[in-house]
Amino acid sequence: MSTPDPSLRRIALWGGVAYLATFVFSIPAVALLAPATDHVRAFMGGGDGDDLRVIAGGVSEMLNALACVATALLLHPVTSRVSRTLALGFVASRLLEAAIIMVGVVSILTVVTLRQDVGGAAASDGVVTTARALVDVRAWTFLLGPGVMPAFNALFLGTILYRSGLVPRALPLLGLVGAPLLVLKSLIVAFGAMGDSSAGAAVMALPIAAWELGLALWLTFKGFRSTTALS
Repeated sequence: MSTPDPSLRRIALWGGVAYLATFVFSIPAVALLAPATDHVRAFMGGGDGDDLRVIAGGVSEMLNALACVATALLLHPVTSRVSRTLALGFVASRLLEAAIIMVGVVSILTVVTLRQDVGGAAASDGVVTTARALVDVRAWTFLLGPGVMPAFNALFLGTILYRSGLVPRALPLLGLVGAPLLVLKSLIVAFGAMGDSSAGAAVMALPIAAWELGLALWLTFKGFRSTTALS
C-alpha cells in the first residue's frame, strides 16, 4: 500500500481553506455595504457613522477577491497534472472574477469618499445621482463577478475533478449541473425578469454554492481521495 503524499494533503488543505475564506469574506460584505447600496440618498446625507462599516465591507470584498485567486493558484500544482489547459482556464477565470470584484470595491469606496467630500445634509441631487451611478457599477460587478464567473470556475475545475476522481464525483457533478443554471439566473436578472435577491434566484444559485462549500469542506478535512490520475 502506497504512503500518501504529504505535499498533496497540504495542497488540498490550503485549497480548501481558501475556498472557505471566499464564504467568510463574501457573506458579511453584503450586509456591511447595505447602507451605501440600499439607501443611497440617506447614506449621502447622513452623518459619519456608516463610513467605517462600508469601508469594512469593501475590504471584505477585496479579501474575497484575493481568496478567489488563491483557490486556483494553490490547487494548480495538482490540477495542472490532470489537464494543463483546464488548470490554466481555472486560474484565468478566477483572476477575471477577482478583477470584476475589485472594480466593484473601487466604485463603492468612491461613494464613501464622495460622501466625505461633498455629502452631508446639503448633498445636492447631482451628488446623489453620481453616488447612485457608482452603486449601479457595483451592482453590475456583483452580478457579473460572483454571479456569473463561478459557473466558468465550475466548468474548468469540475471537469478536472470529475475526470480524475480526486474527490467524490458527486461534488463536481453538482458544479457542472449548477453552472448553466447560474448563467441562466444571471441572464434573467440582467433582463429584469427576476430580482437577484429573490427566492427563485437563490434556488438557481444553490447548486453552485453547494458545490463550492462541499468542495471546500472535503478538501479541508478529507483531502484528495485518489492520486492515481496524477501518476
